[in-house]
Amino acid sequence: MRLPQIQIRTIDAKIDLHIAKPQQHIEQPKATQHIEQPAAILDINTTRSVLKIDSSQARRDIGMIGPLESSANYAEKGKQEAIKGMARRAREGRQIMENSGKDQGRAVIQNIAQQNHGPHRVQFNVRFVPSIGSVKINFTPGTTDINIQRRDPVIDAKVNKPIHEYTPGKVTGTMIQRPDVDIDVII
Repeated sequence: MRLPQIQIRTIDAKIDLHIAKPQQHIEQPKATQHIEQPAAILDINTTRSVLKIDSSQARRDIGMIGPLESSANYAEKGKQEAIKGMARRAREGRQIMENSGKDQGRAVIQNIAQQNHGPHRVQFNVRFVPSIGSVKINFTPGTTDINIQRRDPVIDAKVNKPIHEYTPGKVTGTMIQRPDVDIDVII
């Protein structure tokens, strides 16, 4: 006995595809940035130093004195010399009065003249001019205060979004050959 046979024939489908590739463009712009550094605040305060030099005693020692003090000194000296002169004249007058009656009239006056106009010895001594410690120095140092106030930088940064351009791809297909299935029964 013979069994029937089935014979199957297939024809594959053929498709022609047209593919347009997708296009993508990405660009990242640089960030916009503004940086500013304010200057620091610098404050400097100083007090002056003071130097005082008092040389008045040294000037007096070498004979350089002011007009007021000089006139006061000369007035005092004049007063003392006037008192000395009055005392001398009183003494001389007493000498003349006491000795003139003893027949010494001329001799008394000659003795008085010799006393007044004879050689006078002046004491001589070595002296250091100006005296030690006569110049007085007083110094007050000055001060300097420095204050620095730091200021932070001002940073303004803006991040720019990326530029993204995308064109999607496209696929189109055309059927070149249709599929087909043939079935035959063979007895």
